[in-house]
Amino acid sequence: MLWSLIKIVVFVALVAAMTLGAGYLMESTGGIQITVAGTEFTLGPLQSVLAAIVLVVLVWLFFKIFSLLIALLKFINGDETALSRYFDRNRERKGFQALSEGIMALASGEGRLAMAKASKAEKYLGRPDLTNLISAQAAEMVGDTKKAEEVYKRLLKDENTRFVGVRGLMKQKLTKGDTDTALKLAERAFAIKPKHVEVQDTLLRLQAEGADWSGARKTLETKLKTGALPRDVYKRRDAVLALSEAQDTSDEAASAEAAIRANKASPDLIPAAALAARAFISQNRKRNAIRVLKKAWDVQPHPDLAAAFAEIEPDETPDARVKRFGALTAIKPEHRETRLLKAELHLAAESFPDARRALGDLVETDPDARVMTIMAAIEKGEGAPDSVVRGFLAKALTAPRGPQWVCDNCNSIQAQWTPLCSNCGAFDSLTWKVPSQSEPVLPGGADMLPLIIGAIEDHSQAPVPVEEPSEPDHLEDVSQAVEAADGAEDAEVIEAEATKTEEAK
Repeated sequence: MLWSLIKIVVFVALVAAMTLGAGYLMESTGGIQITVAGTEFTLGPLQSVLAAIVLVVLVWLFFKIFSLLIALLKFINGDETALSRYFDRNRERKGFQALSEGIMALASGEGRLAMAKASKAEKYLGRPDLTNLISAQAAEMVGDTKKAEEVYKRLLKDENTRFVGVRGLMKQKLTKGDTDTALKLAERAFAIKPKHVEVQDTLLRLQAEGADWSGARKTLETKLKTGALPRDVYKRRDAVLALSEAQDTSDEAASAEAAIRANKASPDLIPAAALAARAFISQNRKRNAIRVLKKAWDVQPHPDLAAAFAEIEPDETPDARVKRFGALTAIKPEHRETRLLKAELHLAAESFPDARRALGDLVETDPDARVMTIMAAIEKGEGAPDSVVRGFLAKALTAPRGPQWVCDNCNSIQAQWTPLCSNCGAFDSLTWKVPSQSEPVLPGGADMLPLIIGAIEDHSQAPVPVEEPSEPDHLEDVSQAVEAADGAEDAEVIEAEATKTEEAK
């Protein structure tokens, strides 16, 4: 620092002296007279300028020689690299300049320029730990994956850059879809840096995709210990992994134990509650099953919970089932799912007025395919005209599908709950909710349905005897097939009617 300050002061003094000399030359007419040891020298204006240039060169040489002497003194005092640093200083300056330009080019998206600057920096600096990373990322940017892989492999040779090389190769294998190799590289990167959040998440996802549930739980525990995961989220995801382990194992005892453990860790996890209840039922512990299902129903009513509750007493009569389900439906009586469940139970008991009362105003306030189907069954049971029944069935075709398993990450709809989204691979991202776009699109639009199935009568009005418009033979067959769907034993009739419809078309 002191040496730099001295050089700056000398440079400023030299510039000031040259400025004063230039002004003096402009005012004088005879040039400059210099007396040295009694000898007088007279320099004209041109000679004065040349003398000033020579003086600057001599000063520059003086500083160079002075710097060399300083480096020599340091070398004599034990600094073995003092002389090499002196001679390599200019190369380092060029190298770091090229390195800086390479980083800027990489940030600007100029991959090929970044590769050229990295090569130049490597030539001057000889620091592969600095330049190889820029070369690899630039090669990936321009699509030269082979070059990037070669550079990442070179990084593996240095202990300081080994993690960067392993991580780079892991990401390349993931891009290519080679998950087996990517899993091994993720495990190696995790061993080098267990606190790296990205590596933790990647390893956890790959282990879950490979159904390595025990390994995934260990990784999840490491995320908790390193502070990368809150404890409540850890409990939830550990329950998801335990549930997945229970679903995959063929050992019934181990599956039951894992399901119960998952339910204890996260009582609001619906699939875990249903599986744990079935495990208790298989062990003839019905009270435990009821307690698990009631606790989960209190968090979020769900059809799977109702199905598991029905399995507790599979041979009961419909009336007895309505009475027994009262313990479940009394928890959240105004919830939509509770009202639909009560309506279905009354339908099974052929108590159609009670089913209508249980359904309430859902037809007007929150209609979906399930509501419309239940309403069609109620109308059918109460002896309403076929046109009314067909009208509700037609509305069910165009109504929203209702709550489903939806991925919070990509908004895709899943038929069943899984620990990983089948579309984007996100872990523990499925939520039971109404999707943002759940209405199916039918050819011709919903406005064409009255022309196909006949006039749709309003269920709130008394039926008025009218002459229905004649239908083509094949469309009449479709209506008959829909009516035949009321009984499971008529499946063969439906198939035969569908064949006739195709032939008529």
